[in-house]
Amino acid sequence: MIINDVHRGIVKRKNRKRVGRGLGSGHGKTAGRGDKGHSAHPGHSHRFAFEGGQMPLVRRLAKRGFSNKFFSKVVAIVNVADLEELFENGSTVDPAALAEKKLVVKKYDAIKVLGNGTLTKKLTVKAHEFSSSAMEKIKAAGGQAERLV
Repeated sequence: MIINDVHRGIVKRKNRKRVGRGLGSGHGKTAGRGDKGHSAHPGHSHRFAFEGGQMPLVRRLAKRGFSNKFFSKVVAIVNVADLEELFENGSTVDPAALAEKKLVVKKYDAIKVLGNGTLTKKLTVKAHEFSSSAMEKIKAAGGQAERLV
């Protein structure tokens, strides 16, 4: 095989189109930008949602609903089954211990313990919120559930 027999699909690098380098190149004078106008000039870029002067879709449609994003709380959820699996009998479970065991990894405003699974170990659990079933299971196993503020 000779290099000049190799077709373009196999060649790794395609030559970049050099525009504005004379009329003989086929890409001279206006360099593929058309004639005059806003988009032919340097620094051209459209505003977000610009549709050529017609009323953009963003402004044609009505505003609907509301967002509570800035005021919502991010709650990290931990199940009783996770506590059973990762903690030893008699240990204290607090946010630092949960982070150490990688049960909560993201930024959160509160930790809530839910009652999914069974608990046989006596644990002291410190969290911001507890479901009623989780509270019952912790107390039934002889442990304590303490609310953090």
